[in-house]
Amino acid sequence: MSAQNRAGVPPQETGGTTAANDVAVAADPAVTPGGAGAPDGGAAADFGHSESRGDARPVSFARRVAQQPTAKLGFLLTGLVLLVALLGPFVVPAWTGYGPNSFAGKPFQPGVFGTDNLGRDVLSRFLEGGWRLLLYSALATVLGVGIGAVLGMLAAFRRGWLDAVIMRSGDVLLAIPQLVFALLAITVLGPQGWVLVLVIGITHAPRVARVIRSATAGVVAEDYVLASQMYAVPQWKILGRDVVPNIMGPLMVEVGLRLTYSIGAVASLSFLGLGMQPPTPDWGLMINENRIALSLQPWGVLLPVIAIAVLTVGTNLLADAVATASAGRVRTIAKKGA
Repeated sequence: MSAQNRAGVPPQETGGTTAANDVAVAADPAVTPGGAGAPDGGAAADFGHSESRGDARPVSFARRVAQQPTAKLGFLLTGLVLLVALLGPFVVPAWTGYGPNSFAGKPFQPGVFGTDNLGRDVLSRFLEGGWRLLLYSALATVLGVGIGAVLGMLAAFRRGWLDAVIMRSGDVLLAIPQLVFALLAITVLGPQGWVLVLVIGITHAPRVARVIRSATAGVVAEDYVLASQMYAVPQWKILGRDVVPNIMGPLMVEVGLRLTYSIGAVASLSFLGLGMQPPTPDWGLMINENRIALSLQPWGVLLPVIAIAVLTVGTNLLADAVATASAGRVRTIAKKGA
């Protein structure tokens, strides 16, 4: 039986030789035993695209992540903090009776959670202060992973001088401690939310680029990518159809890890006075403001510390679950290839 019949693609649709089609069929992991072929317009143009078109792979990967024991606990912890941070501003002051900057009584007054060093209600400020941490952490993660993923794919795909420039520039940035870089940027631009996002995102980018470059280098060496290049498929299509679906595992792991680091970085910079400024309710800022009276009124420090710790542990567990599921997926593909 010819290679064209095995793939379900008639010779007139590909315009290639039998040998070329043999390379394509052998290299394309999405070819099923039943022989579902590529649509009109060329089989080579759709190499690897059949993996991303079907719903089976994304659904099975998400299900594999959900089946991990750490994922269940991670979802629970992260969801609990998200619930408090996102719904908290809507129940203040209706539930607590005070706004986040309202004076509720004397400083360090006892109560359910008491008052802070200026007599403001601790619970109201806690419920109001979480969404900024989540927002800035998420934006910094998206920025850092987005820039790093694009640079990593370009470096692995184009190689040559572009690869050297991207990687060496990342090495220079990695040589600067994150806190020192943040101090310089915030001193010049001022302590603002978008500066936090920009600084943390930029420091994430070279680390993500290294991981994605390594993952992409293994994909671009596959035969189905080489066949797509041989048929003059546009580079952006090769990256979108062949490369991105096959590096989603490492990419999702990086998203989880960078989100965890972003949460810690935003909270740390706010604690040092380089993030949110008074009287803005913020968890990192609450720790800094109330640490001087920890023995008199511990809740002003304990509430944000517990929330940040639970959120960090939850995102870490989710990242571990994604990493485990990704490793299982790689082993499955390797067994099928063998």
